[in-house]
Amino acid sequence: MKLSREFTFDAAHSLSHYPAGHANTRVHGHSFRARVTVEGLPDAHGQIVDLEKMGALLQDMHERLDHQMLNEIDGLEQPTLENLCLWIWGALQTPLPQICAVEVFRDSLGQSCLYQGSQHVR
Repeated sequence: MKLSREFTFDAAHSLSHYPAGHANTRVHGHSFRARVTVEGLPDAHGQIVDLEKMGALLQDMHERLDHQMLNEIDGLEQPTLENLCLWIWGALQTPLPQICAVEVFRDSLGQSCLYQGSQHVR
């Protein structure tokens, strides 16, 4: 059984791996949506995870990312969708051991990245 919860954040970044003059090398911003999914069987209370606890963890993620320059956050020096998924996963895997997926969306561009933990290299 899987249960998901989402949070949003607006943030700026730049991507230095593009050639000089490319639009993505300049500071620009996006509205992001992140979905965090946990997996397991319901406990004696009928829940995989306490939704209030999960909500508080996601509120903390929102506060750490919202209206920030992502490149300035430790571990997000190259803030691609892929690295955002890995960073959120890394921040949540200890306090939320039931985590099984993180997906980050840039809805206005029709883009998303899904990480399910099987290839974690950090």
